[in-house]
Amino acid sequence: MSLLVVGTIALDSIETPHGRVEEETGGSATYFALAASRFVPVRLVGVVGEDFPEERLSVFGGGAAAPAAGEAGERRALPVDLAGLQRVEGGRTFRWSGRYEGDMNVAETLETQLNVLATFHPELPPAYRRTPFVFLANASPEVQLEVLGQVEAPRFVMADTMNWWIEKEREGLAEVLRRVDGVVLNDEEARGLTGERNLIRAGTRVLDLGPKVVVVKKGEHGAFLFSTYLFHALPAYPVGEVVDPTGAGDSFAGGLMGYLARSGRVSIGNLKRGLVYGTVAASFTVAGFGTGALARATREDFDIRLQEFLHFVA
Repeated sequence: MSLLVVGTIALDSIETPHGRVEEETGGSATYFALAASRFVPVRLVGVVGEDFPEERLSVFGGGAAAPAAGEAGERRALPVDLAGLQRVEGGRTFRWSGRYEGDMNVAETLETQLNVLATFHPELPPAYRRTPFVFLANASPEVQLEVLGQVEAPRFVMADTMNWWIEKEREGLAEVLRRVDGVVLNDEEARGLTGERNLIRAGTRVLDLGPKVVVVKKGEHGAFLFSTYLFHALPAYPVGEVVDPTGAGDSFAGGLMGYLARSGRVSIGNLKRGLVYGTVAASFTVAGFGTGALARATREDFDIRLQEFLHFVA
């Protein structure tokens, strides 16, 4: 079973109480693909500029992949297909700069340079169009609808969004929500979308907008799962030190969708276990700057941490 993600590949500059990095590889599709590829082959669609270092793409496979358990010194390629990646000649890659302080649950955006992302129109290779599981990473509703117009009979589609689109493109976002099976958003996005301060009411109201599955992320406090059949809450993995939260939500979605695609079936049980794998993926991401810690984590590492987490919540 394969999984399609359409989203951003970025160069991030990040400052936290633990230090600062400049132009680190990031983006919603990057973090999602790294987490999901621990479970299934991932097909990635995105755009970069001519300035994007070619060697940075190795994070998706080959030399940058982490060694499997029992394969010390060897490298195992991650199954991320980049046939859908567009490179714009003469263009500059999307850049984001942010700072985290205090409890680091929310980033202060210092600068956003859309660059090639401003004119990005996703073009799915023919082989991608019948991918059974699809994730629409954070992007404009226009871009997400363009993807929905190209995929053919997907089994399950989940979308992400952000406050900007909720405030500025509500009509387009409403159309996306009517056409997808699931949506993942954080607590403030759920409140902004519904006008409800109580998260239980907010999650239920989002279901009324169209999706059958709603996941509300609460940062260090875990996540809520809402469906027409179930309400479920899960705490976050107990991380001793958060170095950099960037990409944690995208990694969470990657772990969730990766597990669903691997199972081939969207059931209540699989959704609940997918949430656990999503939480595990996020716990690796926050342990270091950028994609480094997540890229080094193997599927075996995921499974070990899952068992540790299950003992924690049992």
